[in-house]
Amino acid sequence: MIDVYFTPTPNGHKVSIMLEETGLEHRLIKMDMLAGEHLTPEFREVNPNGRLPAIVDHDPVGGGQPLPVFESGAILLYLAEKSGQLLPDDPRRRSQAQQWLMWQMAGFGPMQGQAHHFIRYAPEGQDYPVTRYRKETIRLLHVLERRLTEADFLAEEYSIADIATWPWVRAIRAIDLDLADFPAIQSWFDMIGARPAVERGTDVKNAANLSSARPVLTDEQWSNLFGDNLHKSAARASQASHQKE
Repeated sequence: MIDVYFTPTPNGHKVSIMLEETGLEHRLIKMDMLAGEHLTPEFREVNPNGRLPAIVDHDPVGGGQPLPVFESGAILLYLAEKSGQLLPDDPRRRSQAQQWLMWQMAGFGPMQGQAHHFIRYAPEGQDYPVTRYRKETIRLLHVLERRLTEADFLAEEYSIADIATWPWVRAIRAIDLDLADFPAIQSWFDMIGARPAVERGTDVKNAANLSSARPVLTDEQWSNLFGDNLHKSAARASQASHQKE
């Protein structure tokens, strides 16, 4: 059994899709980030970075004690290796899958994540960051479009690279972008979205107050997501580690 500490974000859906695709036995443990459930010392034992998603494999590769794995890209690689699925055997395609996974992790996700923050959460009037991160998202969509005119999938066969990227393509709608100018991405997006495992893996939705264009958060909820509570949690975990020494 694999425990999945989960919230239905693009990064969370990477993992839920992967688990549905591989058929690995798992249970979703939904975390309420607005309530600060990701800030507890107990969750820091699972993910020292205090972010979602994270997993604990109770029957890990190689045996032994339950194994926590954090960072969505690392989770996809771990599950691919555990299942023997969705990471190509061919060395060239395997490298392509790893490269495009890193592209998503280092660029497409973080740049779009910043766009989401400044467009959906930050106080209005943030013109420079809104323009910068939306334009960078568009630039990366053009990079993806070019690749998908060359091949049906990022690594020429369906892989963890597609699973990592697809939820973030879906998320562009939240920052007022669409795929009208990206026909190759649109075709790829529709083909993957029709997969039964993808439909099952994205069935869990966000709470209504996070699904709106500009969610209205209380001061405590803001602090849990972006403010003092988030930062103090990391500081407390660091101090606790020193006290154990």
